[in-house]
Amino acid sequence: MKLLLDTHVLLWALAIPDRLSAETAGELVSPANDVFISAVTAWEIAIKQSLGKLDLPAPAETWLPDAVEQSGFCWLAIQPEDALRVGGLSWHHRDPFDRLLVAQALAGYILVTRDDTLAEYGVETMKA
Repeated sequence: MKLLLDTHVLLWALAIPDRLSAETAGELVSPANDVFISAVTAWEIAIKQSLGKLDLPAPAETWLPDAVEQSGFCWLAIQPEDALRVGGLSWHHRDPFDRLLVAQALAGYILVTRDDTLAEYGVETMKA
């Protein structure tokens, strides 16, 4: 499976893995799955940290790239078609970061999240 992690799921996987369900934690380390982190997740973390809405022990740019690499996860770039796909989404959700994650997930990824609203887009989800 191709799994795309919502931002909170990435942070839990890296720092508080006990927040994940046992099933999801197992899927994230299974060699049968490819786990992806969208560039929009890095953007969201950087913005929220700079606004003081996300308390992290160090600036994300100093640890996030290495942490993702060491976890075995892969970065997923934002393609123009991903950004344009957002325009066709209904307004179930207003968060621009989540809307872009949904647009990317619609290209064949399972979105791993605790946000039940995202499933309303018809994207396959896995409960974190």
